[in-house]
Amino acid sequence: MSKNRMLHLINWSYILKLFLALMTILFVCEVLIYYIVLLKCSWPQLNDALADSSVKLTANYKPVKAMILADTHLLGWKRGHWFDKLRREWQMHRSFQTVMTIHNPDIVFFLGDIFDEGQWADAMEFRHYVQRFHVLFQVPEKTQVFVVAGNHDIGFHYVTNQHLNSRFTDAFAAPAVKSVVIEGNIFIMINSIAMEGDKCSLCGPAEKKLKELSKLLHCDHMKSRKCKTITGAPNNSRPILFLHMPLFRKSEAVCTEIDSVPPELKYIPNNEKWECLSKNATNKLLKWLEPRLVLDGHVHHSCHLLHPGAVPEWTVASFSWRNKNNPSFLLVVNLSPATITPNNFAVSKCYMPQESTVITLYVISSLGLLLWIVATRRRICRSSSYIYYAFKTKCLV
Repeated sequence: MSKNRMLHLINWSYILKLFLALMTILFVCEVLIYYIVLLKCSWPQLNDALADSSVKLTANYKPVKAMILADTHLLGWKRGHWFDKLRREWQMHRSFQTVMTIHNPDIVFFLGDIFDEGQWADAMEFRHYVQRFHVLFQVPEKTQVFVVAGNHDIGFHYVTNQHLNSRFTDAFAAPAVKSVVIEGNIFIMINSIAMEGDKCSLCGPAEKKLKELSKLLHCDHMKSRKCKTITGAPNNSRPILFLHMPLFRKSEAVCTEIDSVPPELKYIPNNEKWECLSKNATNKLLKWLEPRLVLDGHVHHSCHLLHPGAVPEWTVASFSWRNKNNPSFLLVVNLSPATITPNNFAVSKCYMPQESTVITLYVISSLGLLLWIVATRRRICRSSSYIYYAFKTKCLV
């Protein structure tokens, strides 16, 4: 039989329908589901009754909406299969860009461990890492991005060195201690590795910077006329603190979020300077900075608790499906009257599609498609005579 005759026998309409069905399954599971799930999330509303009355607002500050995420763990070249890397990066990219489209935050904070193999990457690998980060987590021009270092980015204290720290700092403008004021809100970002407390080349300058910030923050309580306040922030405004490691807590037993550490792991004692900051470093930060909110990551699971002085801490779960079946992120709002303001804030947690849900959709859709193929198999051929000549067989009934 000639080639033209064979092409004539092919039921192109059937093949087109099959192709469209496959594309629909792919579109629903890889694009649409992110919109369906993330549309359920919304910016939290401020409760005026919770506003800090000691902070006197001296200007009309614009709304500030912040997205907080942690532990993206972009895979490198040594740990992880190429398909795993491709899959996780697409999931995070699609989720992040969907949030940008739907919720359009003003600021995005990455709370460390943005890379999985940052401490082992050579110069070329690190440059590629940085390029991938900016492609995957691209933001509109008006959206500000801030990054703090994690242990997978520069290594734990016993591993890191000046080279690892410097190249990360240069790539993301992320020094050991960084403070910015946006619409009257004081944001302080700290490299957790610099909180070892041993006066190392990274730790010593970090402590010095924190003490300087402490003086600025407490200037209103000092009698010295030479005292300076933080420019752009209202008097008595307390900062919001961002870091990678959580503040000290004995274990995860205090965490009651539905996506907190699994029950079998909750009562295992935390190792200071490993799963969380040391008790000494925690006390220093709470005393020196008196934050009104602390945000961190590292443990890959969520946690919400109060420290002495009613200081709330939110530990953000991992943004990667490689670490969690139900990744999440936070939306923190400073709005008048709805998001982070110099004297008030509100927090809401947003969940992304569960890995198990996506797999279930694929299985159900594939089974449905298979049943459709079986039910319509006679359409593969145009007549029994065509099949006889083309394939030396008969159509199935």
